[in-house]
Amino acid sequence: MKWKSILIAGGVLAGMTLALAGSASAAALLKVWYHAGDSDGERIVTSKLIDAWNAAHPDMTAELAFLAGKSYNEQVQAAAISGGLPDLLDFDGPNYANYAWSGYIVPLNDLLPKALLDDTLPSVIAQGTYAPDGKLYSLGQIDSGLALWANKADLEKAGVRIPKGVDDAWTLAEFEDALAKLAKVPGITHPLDLKLNYGKGEWYTYGLSPMIQSFGADLINRTTWKAEGTINSQGAIDALTHLQTWVKNGWVVPAADGDDAFYGKRTAAISLVGHWMWTPHKKALGDDLVLLPMPKFGTKQVTGMGSWCWGIPKSSAHPKEAAALLQFLMQPENLVALTDQDGAVPATKTAINMSANFKPGGALSLYSAQLASVAVPRPAYPGYPAITAAFAQAVDDVVNGADVKASLDKAAKAIDEDTAANSGYPPFGK
Repeated sequence: MKWKSILIAGGVLAGMTLALAGSASAAALLKVWYHAGDSDGERIVTSKLIDAWNAAHPDMTAELAFLAGKSYNEQVQAAAISGGLPDLLDFDGPNYANYAWSGYIVPLNDLLPKALLDDTLPSVIAQGTYAPDGKLYSLGQIDSGLALWANKADLEKAGVRIPKGVDDAWTLAEFEDALAKLAKVPGITHPLDLKLNYGKGEWYTYGLSPMIQSFGADLINRTTWKAEGTINSQGAIDALTHLQTWVKNGWVVPAADGDDAFYGKRTAAISLVGHWMWTPHKKALGDDLVLLPMPKFGTKQVTGMGSWCWGIPKSSAHPKEAAALLQFLMQPENLVALTDQDGAVPATKTAINMSANFKPGGALSLYSAQLASVAVPRPAYPGYPAITAAFAQAVDDVVNGADVKASLDKAAKAIDEDTAANSGYPPFGK
Protein backbone atom coordinates (compact mmCIF):
# COMPACT_ATOMS: atom_id res chain seq x y z
CA MET A 1 0.00 0.00 0.00
CA LYS A 2 1.21 3.48 -0.85
CA TRP A 3 1.17 6.10 1.83
CA LYS A 4 -0.54 8.49 -0.56
CA SER A 5 -3.72 6.44 -0.17
CA ILE A 6 -3.60 6.84 3.59
CA LEU A 7 -3.16 10.57 3.31
CA ILE A 8 -6.21 10.71 1.06
CA ALA A 9 -8.14 8.60 3.56
CA GLY A 10 -7.17 11.03 6.29
CA GLY A 11 -8.43 13.97 4.26
CA VAL A 12 -11.73 12.33 3.41
CA LEU A 13 -12.18 11.30 7.02
CA ALA A 14 -11.71 14.77 8.47
CA GLY A 15 -15.35 15.81 8.38
CA MET A 16 -16.88 12.37 8.80
CA THR A 17 -14.91 11.42 11.89
CA LEU A 18 -15.72 14.54 13.83
CA ALA A 19 -19.36 14.37 12.87
CA LEU A 20 -19.53 10.89 14.33
CA ALA A 21 -17.47 11.64 17.39
CA GLY A 22 -19.17 14.89 18.29
CA SER A 23 -18.20 18.55 18.17
CA ALA A 24 -14.52 19.26 18.72
CA SER A 25 -12.87 22.15 20.46
CA ALA A 26 -10.42 24.29 18.54
CA ALA A 27 -6.66 23.77 18.46
CA ALA A 28 -6.57 20.60 20.51
CA LEU A 29 -3.22 18.90 21.02
CA LEU A 30 -3.69 15.18 21.50
CA LYS A 31 -0.96 13.36 23.36
CA VAL A 32 -0.62 9.75 22.25
CA TRP A 33 1.40 7.00 23.94
CA TYR A 34 2.39 3.90 22.03
CA HIS A 35 4.53 0.97 23.06
CA ALA A 36 7.89 0.81 21.33
CA GLY A 37 6.51 -1.93 19.12
CA ASP A 38 7.20 -5.54 18.35
CA SER A 39 8.75 -4.60 15.01
CA ASP A 40 10.29 -1.64 13.24
CA GLY A 41 7.39 -1.84 10.78
CA GLU A 42 4.84 -1.14 13.51
CA ARG A 43 6.68 1.98 14.61
CA ILE A 44 7.08 3.23 11.06
CA VAL A 45 3.44 2.65 10.14
CA THR A 46 2.11 4.18 13.34
CA SER A 47 4.30 7.26 12.89
CA LYS A 48 3.11 7.67 9.31
CA LEU A 49 -0.53 7.33 10.34
CA ILE A 50 -0.11 10.05 12.93
CA ASP A 51 1.59 12.23 10.31
CA ALA A 52 -1.35 11.62 7.97
CA TRP A 53 -3.81 12.57 10.71
CA ASN A 54 -1.91 15.76 11.49
CA ALA A 55 -1.79 16.76 7.83
CA ALA A 56 -5.57 16.45 7.63
CA HIS A 57 -6.27 18.00 11.05
CA PRO A 58 -3.99 21.02 11.62
CA ASP A 59 -6.25 22.26 14.44
CA MET A 60 -6.28 18.92 16.21
CA THR A 61 -2.76 17.54 15.92
CA ALA A 62 -1.45 14.48 17.70
CA GLU A 63 1.91 14.20 19.44
CA LEU A 64 3.17 10.61 19.40
CA ALA A 65 5.53 9.25 22.06
CA PHE A 66 7.02 5.74 22.03
CA LEU A 67 7.50 4.17 25.46
CA ALA A 68 9.65 1.15 26.23
CA GLY A 69 7.50 -1.96 26.05
CA LYS A 70 9.08 -3.94 28.90
CA SER A 71 8.32 -1.26 31.50
CA TYR A 72 5.20 0.09 29.82
CA ASN A 73 2.68 -0.91 32.46
CA GLU A 74 4.81 0.53 35.23
CA GLN A 75 5.08 3.82 33.35
CA VAL A 76 1.30 3.96 32.87
CA GLN A 77 0.67 3.26 36.55
CA ALA A 78 3.11 5.97 37.60
CA ALA A 79 1.58 8.49 35.19
CA ALA A 80 -1.93 7.68 36.40
CA ILE A 81 -0.91 8.41 39.98
CA SER A 82 0.78 11.67 39.02
CA GLY A 83 -1.98 12.80 36.64
CA GLY A 84 0.24 12.56 33.59
CA LEU A 85 -1.64 10.18 31.28
CA PRO A 86 -2.06 11.14 27.60
CA ASP A 87 -5.29 11.60 25.62
CA LEU A 88 -5.01 8.29 23.78
CA LEU A 89 -3.27 5.39 25.50
CA ASP A 90 -1.97 2.18 23.99
CA PHE A 91 -1.68 -0.83 26.31
CA ASP A 92 -1.48 -4.60 26.24
CA GLY A 93 -4.97 -6.04 26.12
CA PRO A 94 -5.25 -7.95 29.40
CA ASN A 95 -4.11 -4.92 31.40
CA TYR A 96 -7.24 -2.98 30.48
CA ALA A 97 -9.26 -4.67 33.25
CA ASN A 98 -6.92 -3.24 35.86
CA TYR A 99 -7.09 0.18 34.25
CA ALA A 100 -10.90 0.07 34.09
CA TRP A 101 -11.17 -1.15 37.69
CA SER A 102 -8.77 1.59 38.81
CA GLY A 103 -10.78 4.26 36.99
CA TYR A 104 -7.97 5.22 34.61
CA ILE A 105 -9.94 4.80 31.35
CA VAL A 106 -13.48 5.54 30.18
CA PRO A 107 -16.05 3.47 28.23
CA LEU A 108 -15.87 3.86 24.45
CA ASN A 109 -19.41 2.83 23.53
CA ASP A 110 -20.77 6.37 23.27
CA LEU A 111 -17.59 7.81 21.75
CA LEU A 112 -17.34 5.54 18.70
CA PRO A 113 -19.90 4.86 15.96
CA LYS A 114 -21.92 1.66 16.11
CA ALA A 115 -20.94 0.82 12.52
CA LEU A 116 -17.28 0.59 13.51
CA LEU A 117 -17.98 -1.57 16.57
CA ASP A 118 -20.24 -3.86 14.54
CA ASP A 119 -17.44 -4.34 11.99
CA THR A 120 -14.86 -5.16 14.68
CA LEU A 121 -14.00 -8.82 15.28
CA PRO A 122 -15.96 -10.38 18.17
CA SER A 123 -12.68 -11.45 19.79
CA VAL A 124 -11.45 -7.84 19.88
CA ILE A 125 -14.75 -6.64 21.34
CA ALA A 126 -14.69 -9.45 23.90
CA GLN A 127 -11.15 -8.58 24.94
CA GLY A 128 -12.11 -4.99 25.73
CA THR A 129 -15.49 -5.55 27.40
CA TYR A 130 -15.38 -5.21 31.18
CA ALA A 131 -17.53 -7.86 32.86
CA PRO A 132 -18.92 -5.83 35.80
CA ASP A 133 -20.64 -3.21 33.64
CA GLY A 134 -20.55 -4.80 30.17
CA LYS A 135 -19.02 -1.68 28.61
CA LEU A 136 -16.18 -1.48 26.09
CA TYR A 137 -13.02 0.10 27.51
CA SER A 138 -10.44 -0.80 24.87
CA LEU A 139 -10.32 -1.25 21.12
CA GLY A 140 -7.42 -2.82 19.28
CA GLN A 141 -6.32 -2.36 15.69
CA ILE A 142 -5.27 -6.00 15.63
CA ASP A 143 -5.89 -9.39 17.13
CA SER A 144 -3.03 -11.78 17.59
CA GLY A 145 -1.89 -15.17 16.47
CA LEU A 146 0.37 -17.77 18.03
CA ALA A 147 1.60 -20.67 15.92
CA LEU A 148 4.68 -22.56 14.79
CA TRP A 149 6.87 -21.06 12.11
CA ALA A 150 9.00 -23.75 10.50
CA ASN A 151 11.66 -24.22 7.85
CA LYS A 152 10.14 -26.62 5.33
CA ALA A 153 13.55 -27.74 4.07
CA ASP A 154 14.56 -28.83 7.58
CA LEU A 155 11.28 -30.67 8.15
CA GLU A 156 11.70 -32.55 4.90
CA LYS A 157 15.29 -33.49 5.72
CA ALA A 158 14.14 -34.89 9.06
CA GLY A 159 11.20 -36.74 7.54
CA VAL A 160 8.72 -34.84 9.69
CA ARG A 161 5.05 -34.64 8.69
CA ILE A 162 3.91 -31.11 7.79
CA PRO A 163 0.41 -30.32 9.17
CA LYS A 164 -2.02 -28.82 6.68
CA GLY A 165 -4.35 -26.91 8.99
CA VAL A 166 -5.90 -26.52 12.44
CA ASP A 167 -7.52 -29.97 12.41
CA ASP A 168 -4.27 -31.60 11.27
CA ALA A 169 -2.06 -30.36 14.11
CA TRP A 170 0.70 -32.40 15.72
CA THR A 171 -0.01 -34.26 18.94
CA LEU A 172 2.44 -33.89 21.81
CA ALA A 173 4.08 -37.17 20.84
CA GLU A 174 4.47 -36.03 17.23
CA PHE A 175 5.84 -32.67 18.31
CA GLU A 176 8.47 -34.20 20.56
CA ASP A 177 9.33 -36.79 17.91
CA ALA A 178 9.80 -33.95 15.43
CA LEU A 179 12.18 -32.16 17.80
CA ALA A 180 14.21 -35.31 18.33
CA LYS A 181 14.54 -35.87 14.59
CA LEU A 182 15.30 -32.23 13.80
CA ALA A 183 18.04 -32.18 16.42
CA LYS A 184 19.92 -34.64 14.19
CA VAL A 185 19.72 -32.51 11.04
CA PRO A 186 23.15 -31.08 10.13
CA GLY A 187 23.42 -27.43 11.15
CA ILE A 188 20.58 -27.60 13.70
CA THR A 189 21.95 -27.05 17.20
CA HIS A 190 18.63 -26.43 19.01
CA PRO A 191 15.55 -27.33 16.96
CA LEU A 192 13.01 -25.17 18.85
CA ASP A 193 13.11 -21.42 19.41
CA LEU A 194 10.72 -20.37 22.20
CA LYS A 195 11.98 -16.78 22.21
CA LEU A 196 13.50 -17.08 25.65
CA ASN A 197 15.57 -14.08 24.62
CA TYR A 198 12.45 -11.94 25.15
CA GLY A 199 13.06 -12.35 28.86
CA LYS A 200 10.83 -12.79 31.88
CA GLY A 201 7.75 -10.81 30.97
CA GLU A 202 4.41 -10.88 29.18
CA TRP A 203 5.74 -13.12 26.41
CA TYR A 204 6.15 -15.99 28.85
CA THR A 205 2.45 -15.72 29.74
CA TYR A 206 1.10 -15.09 26.26
CA GLY A 207 3.36 -17.62 24.56
CA LEU A 208 3.42 -20.44 27.09
CA SER A 209 0.15 -20.31 29.04
CA PRO A 210 -1.57 -22.04 26.06
CA MET A 211 0.54 -25.08 26.97
CA ILE A 212 -0.93 -25.38 30.45
CA GLN A 213 -4.41 -24.59 29.10
CA SER A 214 -4.00 -27.38 26.57
CA PHE A 215 -3.43 -29.71 29.52
CA GLY A 216 -6.65 -28.50 31.18
CA ALA A 217 -5.12 -25.98 33.58
CA ASP A 218 -5.30 -22.17 33.52
CA LEU A 219 -3.70 -19.09 35.02
CA ILE A 220 -6.58 -18.64 37.47
CA ASN A 221 -10.03 -20.09 38.07
CA ARG A 222 -12.27 -17.71 36.12
CA THR A 223 -15.28 -18.34 38.33
CA THR A 224 -13.80 -18.18 41.82
CA TRP A 225 -10.84 -15.99 40.82
CA LYS A 226 -8.53 -18.17 42.89
CA ALA A 227 -5.20 -19.42 41.56
CA GLU A 228 -4.63 -22.24 44.04
CA GLY A 229 -5.65 -25.53 42.46
CA THR A 230 -5.63 -24.12 38.92
CA ILE A 231 -2.27 -22.61 38.03
CA ASN A 232 -0.60 -25.32 40.10
CA SER A 233 -2.93 -28.17 39.08
CA GLN A 234 -1.59 -31.44 37.72
CA GLY A 235 -2.18 -30.29 34.15
CA ALA A 236 0.02 -27.23 34.65
CA ILE A 237 2.68 -29.36 36.33
CA ASP A 238 2.64 -31.83 33.43
CA ALA A 239 2.88 -29.06 30.84
CA LEU A 240 5.84 -27.28 32.40
CA THR A 241 7.55 -30.60 33.12
CA HIS A 242 7.55 -31.23 29.37
CA LEU A 243 8.93 -27.74 28.81
CA GLN A 244 11.71 -28.37 31.27
CA THR A 245 12.50 -31.68 29.58
CA TRP A 246 12.83 -29.96 26.20
CA VAL A 247 15.33 -27.54 27.74
CA LYS A 248 17.28 -30.35 29.41
CA ASN A 249 17.36 -32.28 26.11
CA GLY A 250 19.04 -29.31 24.45
CA TRP A 251 16.08 -28.80 22.11
CA VAL A 252 15.35 -25.17 23.09
CA VAL A 253 17.38 -22.19 21.91
CA PRO A 254 19.01 -20.57 24.98
CA ALA A 255 18.16 -16.95 25.74
CA ALA A 256 21.80 -16.03 25.25
CA ASP A 257 21.63 -17.04 21.57
CA GLY A 258 19.51 -14.00 20.77
CA ASP A 259 16.64 -13.55 18.37
CA ASP A 260 17.74 -14.97 15.02
CA ALA A 261 18.43 -18.67 15.55
CA PHE A 262 15.48 -19.58 13.30
CA TYR A 263 15.58 -16.99 10.55
CA GLY A 264 19.17 -15.76 10.70
CA LYS A 265 21.67 -18.36 11.84
CA ARG A 266 19.25 -21.15 10.79
CA THR A 267 20.33 -23.25 13.77
CA ALA A 268 16.68 -23.77 14.80
CA ALA A 269 14.05 -25.41 12.59
CA ILE A 270 10.88 -24.32 14.42
CA SER A 271 9.94 -21.10 16.18
CA LEU A 272 6.95 -20.89 18.49
CA VAL A 273 6.21 -17.19 18.32
CA GLY A 274 3.58 -14.70 17.27
CA HIS A 275 2.49 -12.97 14.10
CA TRP A 276 4.96 -10.10 14.55
CA MET A 277 7.79 -12.20 13.15
CA TRP A 278 6.07 -12.62 9.77
CA THR A 279 8.10 -9.97 7.95
CA PRO A 280 11.64 -11.01 9.04
CA HIS A 281 10.78 -14.70 8.67
CA LYS A 282 9.37 -14.31 5.16
CA LYS A 283 12.23 -12.08 4.07
CA ALA A 284 14.81 -14.59 5.28
CA LEU A 285 13.25 -17.95 4.37
CA GLY A 286 11.07 -17.15 1.38
CA ASP A 287 9.29 -20.23 0.03
CA ASP A 288 10.82 -22.43 2.75
CA LEU A 289 8.74 -20.64 5.42
CA VAL A 290 5.67 -22.58 6.55
CA LEU A 291 3.12 -21.63 9.19
CA LEU A 292 1.88 -24.56 11.26
CA PRO A 293 -0.99 -24.77 13.78
CA MET A 294 -0.49 -24.92 17.50
CA PRO A 295 0.08 -28.54 18.54
CA LYS A 296 -2.38 -30.47 20.66
CA PHE A 297 -0.03 -30.60 23.64
CA GLY A 298 -2.65 -32.00 26.01
CA THR A 299 -6.33 -32.77 25.61
CA LYS A 300 -7.05 -29.84 23.32
CA GLN A 301 -5.42 -27.23 21.09
CA VAL A 302 -5.06 -23.70 22.42
CA THR A 303 -3.66 -20.53 20.91
CA GLY A 304 -3.15 -17.18 22.55
CA MET A 305 -5.20 -14.21 21.43
CA GLY A 306 -5.59 -10.52 22.17
CA SER A 307 -3.05 -7.80 21.63
CA TRP A 308 -2.15 -4.19 22.25
CA CYS A 309 -5.13 -1.89 22.05
CA TRP A 310 -6.25 1.68 22.64
CA GLY A 311 -8.12 3.37 25.46
CA ILE A 312 -8.99 6.93 26.41
CA PRO A 313 -7.86 8.02 29.89
CA LYS A 314 -10.47 9.56 32.18
CA SER A 315 -8.10 12.48 32.73
CA SER A 316 -8.11 13.50 29.06
CA ALA A 317 -9.48 16.96 28.36
CA HIS A 318 -10.24 15.90 24.77
CA PRO A 319 -12.06 12.55 24.83
CA LYS A 320 -14.15 13.21 21.71
CA GLU A 321 -11.11 14.31 19.72
CA ALA A 322 -9.16 11.28 20.94
CA ALA A 323 -12.05 9.08 19.82
CA ALA A 324 -11.94 10.72 16.40
CA LEU A 325 -8.25 9.87 16.12
CA LEU A 326 -8.92 6.30 17.22
CA GLN A 327 -11.62 5.99 14.57
CA PHE A 328 -9.11 7.16 11.98
CA LEU A 329 -6.58 4.56 13.12
CA MET A 330 -9.31 1.89 12.73
CA GLN A 331 -10.02 2.72 9.09
CA PRO A 332 -9.63 -0.44 6.93
CA GLU A 333 -6.81 0.98 4.79
CA ASN A 334 -4.86 1.90 7.90
CA LEU A 335 -5.38 -1.49 9.51
CA VAL A 336 -4.14 -3.23 6.37
CA ALA A 337 -1.07 -0.98 6.26
CA LEU A 338 -0.25 -1.93 9.86
CA THR A 339 -0.89 -5.65 9.53
CA ASP A 340 1.03 -5.91 6.28
CA GLN A 341 4.05 -5.07 8.43
CA ASP A 342 3.50 -7.08 11.61
CA GLY A 343 1.50 -10.05 10.34
CA ALA A 344 -1.25 -9.50 12.91
CA VAL A 345 -4.91 -10.19 12.23
CA PRO A 346 -6.71 -6.96 11.22
CA ALA A 347 -9.32 -6.02 13.80
CA THR A 348 -12.24 -5.51 11.43
CA LYS A 349 -14.01 -7.81 9.00
CA THR A 350 -13.70 -5.22 6.24
CA ALA A 351 -9.94 -4.99 6.67
CA ILE A 352 -9.53 -8.79 6.70
CA ASN A 353 -11.30 -9.00 3.34
CA MET A 354 -9.01 -6.27 1.98
CA SER A 355 -5.85 -8.01 3.22
CA ALA A 356 -3.90 -10.18 0.80
CA ASN A 357 -2.52 -12.17 3.73
CA PHE A 358 -5.74 -12.76 5.68
CA LYS A 359 -8.49 -13.06 3.12
CA PRO A 360 -9.53 -16.68 2.44
CA GLY A 361 -6.53 -18.58 1.08
CA GLY A 362 -4.07 -15.92 2.24
CA ALA A 363 -0.64 -16.81 3.59
CA LEU A 364 -1.67 -16.00 7.19
CA SER A 365 -5.28 -17.17 7.15
CA LEU A 366 -4.34 -19.91 9.64
CA TYR A 367 -4.33 -17.24 12.34
CA SER A 368 -7.96 -16.27 11.78
CA ALA A 369 -8.92 -19.96 11.60
CA GLN A 370 -7.35 -20.54 15.01
CA LEU A 371 -8.99 -17.43 16.45
CA ALA A 372 -12.36 -18.83 15.43
CA SER A 373 -11.78 -22.27 16.93
CA VAL A 374 -9.03 -22.73 19.54
CA ALA A 375 -8.27 -19.28 21.01
CA VAL A 376 -8.33 -18.65 24.78
CA PRO A 377 -8.02 -15.05 26.04
CA ARG A 378 -5.89 -14.10 28.99
CA PRO A 379 -8.02 -13.45 32.08
CA ALA A 380 -9.78 -10.08 32.02
CA TYR A 381 -9.24 -9.50 35.71
CA PRO A 382 -8.00 -6.45 37.62
CA GLY A 383 -5.28 -8.57 39.20
CA TYR A 384 -3.87 -9.60 35.83
CA PRO A 385 -0.54 -7.78 36.36
CA ALA A 386 0.05 -9.99 39.40
CA ILE A 387 -1.07 -13.09 37.51
CA THR A 388 1.32 -12.59 34.62
CA ALA A 389 4.23 -11.60 36.86
CA ALA A 390 3.80 -14.75 38.95
CA PHE A 391 3.45 -17.08 35.97
CA ALA A 392 6.39 -15.53 34.13
CA GLN A 393 8.53 -16.02 37.23
CA ALA A 394 7.45 -19.66 37.43
CA VAL A 395 8.32 -20.26 33.78
CA ASP A 396 11.68 -18.59 34.23
CA ASP A 397 12.41 -20.74 37.27
CA VAL A 398 11.37 -23.94 35.47
CA VAL A 399 13.48 -23.13 32.41
CA ASN A 400 16.42 -22.65 34.74
CA GLY A 401 15.92 -26.05 36.38
CA ALA A 402 13.78 -25.34 39.44
CA ASP A 403 11.24 -27.81 40.78
CA VAL A 404 8.10 -27.47 38.66
CA LYS A 405 5.49 -27.99 41.37
CA ALA A 406 7.25 -25.71 43.83
CA SER A 407 7.50 -22.99 41.21
CA LEU A 408 3.79 -23.17 40.40
CA ASP A 409 2.83 -23.35 44.09
CA LYS A 410 4.77 -20.14 44.61
CA ALA A 411 2.91 -18.51 41.69
CA ALA A 412 -0.48 -19.56 43.07
CA LYS A 413 0.39 -18.12 46.48
CA ALA A 414 1.56 -14.79 45.01
CA ILE A 415 -1.60 -14.39 42.93
CA ASP A 416 -4.00 -15.24 45.75
CA GLU A 417 -2.14 -12.96 48.15
CA ASP A 418 -2.54 -10.10 45.67
CA THR A 419 -6.27 -10.82 45.40
CA ALA A 420 -6.60 -10.89 49.19
CA ALA A 421 -4.65 -7.65 49.54
CA ASN A 422 -7.18 -6.01 47.22
CA SER A 423 -10.23 -7.45 49.01
CA GLY A 424 -11.03 -9.69 46.06
CA TYR A 425 -11.09 -6.81 43.57
CA PRO A 426 -14.82 -6.10 44.11
CA PRO A 427 -17.18 -6.52 42.34
CA PHE A 428 -15.31 -9.67 41.23
CA GLY A 429 -15.88 -12.76 43.32
CA LYS A 430 -19.42 -11.83 44.33
